[in-house]
Amino acid sequence: MANTPFKPYVLPEQNMAELTIKSILLGCFFGIVFGCSTTYLAIKAGLTVTASIPIAVIAITLGRKIFKTTILENNIIQTTGSAGESIAAGVAFTLPGFLFLSADENGVINSEAYFNYFTIFSLAALGGMLGTMMMIPLRKSLIVNEHGSLPYPEGTACASVLQAGEKGGVFAQTAFVGMGVAFAYAMLQKVFHVISETPAFITRQANKFWPSATINGEITPEYLGVGYIIGPRISGVLVAGSVLAWWAIIPLLATLVPFEQVAHQLVTLGYLKDITTAGGRGNWDPVTKTFANPSSALYFAYIRQIGAGAVAAGGFITLLKTIPTIVGSFRESMGSLKEKGATSVLRTERDLSFKVVIIGSLLLVIIIAILPKIPGDSILQKMLLGVLIIVFGFFFVTVASRIVGLVGTSNSPISGMTIATLMGTCLIFTAVGWTGKVYEPMALVVGGIICIAAANAGGTSQDLKTGFLVGATPKYQQISLFIGALVSSVAIGIIIKVLDTPTQDLIDQGFTHAIGSTKYPAPQATLMATLTKGILSFNLDWQYVMVGLFISLTLELCGIKALAFAIGLYLPLATTLPIFIGGAIKGLIDWRSERKNEKKEEDDLGRGNLFATGLIAGGAISGVVVAVLSVFYFEALESISLEHRLTEVISENGYAILGVLCFLGMAAILARTALKKT
Repeated sequence: MANTPFKPYVLPEQNMAELTIKSILLGCFFGIVFGCSTTYLAIKAGLTVTASIPIAVIAITLGRKIFKTTILENNIIQTTGSAGESIAAGVAFTLPGFLFLSADENGVINSEAYFNYFTIFSLAALGGMLGTMMMIPLRKSLIVNEHGSLPYPEGTACASVLQAGEKGGVFAQTAFVGMGVAFAYAMLQKVFHVISETPAFITRQANKFWPSATINGEITPEYLGVGYIIGPRISGVLVAGSVLAWWAIIPLLATLVPFEQVAHQLVTLGYLKDITTAGGRGNWDPVTKTFANPSSALYFAYIRQIGAGAVAAGGFITLLKTIPTIVGSFRESMGSLKEKGATSVLRTERDLSFKVVIIGSLLLVIIIAILPKIPGDSILQKMLLGVLIIVFGFFFVTVASRIVGLVGTSNSPISGMTIATLMGTCLIFTAVGWTGKVYEPMALVVGGIICIAAANAGGTSQDLKTGFLVGATPKYQQISLFIGALVSSVAIGIIIKVLDTPTQDLIDQGFTHAIGSTKYPAPQATLMATLTKGILSFNLDWQYVMVGLFISLTLELCGIKALAFAIGLYLPLATTLPIFIGGAIKGLIDWRSERKNEKKEEDDLGRGNLFATGLIAGGAISGVVVAVLSVFYFEALESISLEHRLTEVISENGYAILGVLCFLGMAAILARTALKKT
């Protein structure tokens, strides 16, 4: 069975419409819409939602009926459109950091000048194209050769949606029923607030046995679906990292570290204005010198740095393990340089030539060197930036592509990889004597482009996985990704400048930028700027980073893959716990099948996987809808929220319990669907 060659849905010998004008135009349109929505979410709350699956669902429901598109055209639509969401996440997580770098003697932040449309568009486009370009030689090794070991949950789910829509009947019905359940659930949760979004139980700081421990979960349908698709093994290792952080390290720190010291650490990282100001992560009270939520304060003060170190170490270990595979892939790619034609290559194995990677890398260095409004005093300095971008880009594109293969795009710790890039860049800067405020924007350019590239590489990997399963032509997908990256970058640059425009009430409060205010706090970008300043001024807390590094090393020595654990250590328990519940359901279904000597559900079009696919799609679509509505109808959404009324009737605890029961009910529907005969 293991030696049976894989057969895609559309066989290589079949020829049908794929890269067409209508598929590209529709994909570009969706890329703009989803890119703008993702930009808003990322700046508002530091969160993103996947776009590939919603676009695939829309392509099925609209494309086939109105535009008469084929399954391969629908795949090109979602491939082109998904580039917008990926690039938007990378832009929003880093480039607003220009607003938060060091000020001069007069209190003026000179790096604000780089936060202009031209610079944002240029870096977004370059980063997006770099992420796609670096995936060209890696496609065969990661997508084809590791088909059985890297599930790529969103890519697999997207392929199931496309195939289900093509097959119709019970296949489509199961996926769309799951989507309907998820959409209804998400509307009740995110619009009407009947269901709690993140119910939590936190032990008291005075608890002598387990102080400031947290049990919480962002009980969304998309997390449940992702957990089911990735299975019990990966989801178990993932949640284990969060268990170590939230149930062991945080209670220990809550016992040993005075809260005033924690507050000073938050000030250093930019999460708190100063020690005398109330608020910030954990809601600091300067009068009583306590936090309303100590576990949250400790997480942002220490755990995220430990997690960043663990992810960076896990990434390096992963790279070392995959060097033979990567070398083999590059050897095959170099061989394509000598090929005069591709007539003997199957349609489903045709990639863009490796010449694109070589020439594209050289052009990127040249463009960075000659572009105006890019930080750097000379062409030589800018060329060094270009070289660093290529080097870090190769590494983190590889790592990001493997990470999303394990846990999905939505849970890829892009900010952790960006932190590692900033650290490496700043260390190189200090080694050559480039220290001080003037070099901070240059370091942020490297981190920003790598963040965008890594985010887009993750999305690209999912898209290529989808194409591999449905039988697409990789070359056409790669072309559509380049087009999508360029078009969406145009729109993202516009929307981020629109969001940055302060309203009159912000102007009255003294704000010159809306980004950085309470309206758009841009949490990830604030952290990037703070770390850049800290490293170049020699005051970064390296001890926390080293703790993470040795945690990853310890796990590898124990024979456990450190990267999935490190991701769990970096992510909040609220994210990994509902994913684990989905994985546990999959494990129970498989265990029951073994016990009754029934065939396990291995087919991507099995009822359980299809319903989980629907949960991911419905949750993602609702997230985008709510994001768009929040921009234009925020007050209207607030007026229809039932949370306040429900908590008055059933109390805060009752409201949380109601949310948990609703989530368990959705999990029961998933399990019941998976148990039905296919």
